[in-house]
Amino acid sequence: MWSLQLRLWLLLTLLFGIIYAVIVVLGRAFLHVGDYSSYLIISIVMMAVQYMLGPKIVEWSMRVKYLKREDNPKLFGMVESLSRRANIPMPRVGLAQIEIPNAFAFGRSLRDGRVCVTSGIIKLLDEEELAAVLGHELSHLKNRDVLTITLLSVIPMVMYRIAWQFLFYGRRREERGSNTMLIGLTAFLFYFLTNLLVLYASRIREYFADRGSVALGNKPQAFASSLYKLVYGSARLNSEALKQTEGLKAFFINDPSQAKKEFRELAQLDLDKNGTIDAAELALLNKSNIRLNLGDKMLELLSTHPNMLKRIKKLSEYKA
Repeated sequence: MWSLQLRLWLLLTLLFGIIYAVIVVLGRAFLHVGDYSSYLIISIVMMAVQYMLGPKIVEWSMRVKYLKREDNPKLFGMVESLSRRANIPMPRVGLAQIEIPNAFAFGRSLRDGRVCVTSGIIKLLDEEELAAVLGHELSHLKNRDVLTITLLSVIPMVMYRIAWQFLFYGRRREERGSNTMLIGLTAFLFYFLTNLLVLYASRIREYFADRGSVALGNKPQAFASSLYKLVYGSARLNSEALKQTEGLKAFFINDPSQAKKEFRELAQLDLDKNGTIDAAELALLNKSNIRLNLGDKMLELLSTHPNMLKRIKKLSEYKA
């Protein structure tokens, strides 16, 4: 896993270098600010706003209702037990009132952590599978992935806003001439590139959280089965239900918009057709070679989550 960690740190350095460089160039050209510390302050302020408002936006979008122990003792006890094993503060436990079967974690820090399950997941998974999913989400909190992705996500957003401003409004400023169009096109290119890098970072953090769930004592086959069932549950929903959370799917344990395709792939692993992936089926996958075609590679490149077959193949290498 050290190679993934190294790639993540290099990615963070590159992304923050890009946004700092862009703000410096724009500041010198249009604001005539010569003090480089000013650009750093501007960058920090923009990220702080995203950081502070993020949890409220998630709560509102997902219709989160926080639970007390008496509301769901079993769920509350699972989160409490896994938190102790992970050696992190007990997060708030929430129920998101949406149909998509899934779970997610968010918060500004470890002490502000929140772990939520959707109303669609409770009846779909058995106890072991649900514990594996919760272990994945708690690992996101422990690894501070939510903070990382929150901060990274502001970078493509800033690039997009700059591109929009200079491409569609910059032309009104006759004194800028063709410079505004050039800056707008450059910003749009950086938006596309930084968005790909943020997606790559998101896929890396999913592998870390998968490994973290197993490290907390959850069985790899239980987690593989939970992914299989979540894909199945999302594949049954209509497109309108899936669109409800399109902008926040990076928070989920899997990408619901890819569910139909992923279910067709994962169903091949379920040899006895009992709706789960057991230890023997996972061991068989471990001995197989997973090769993606060009279409699958491109789809993964533009996704917040790793290819599901590759992801479960990686799970088959772990020992509980």
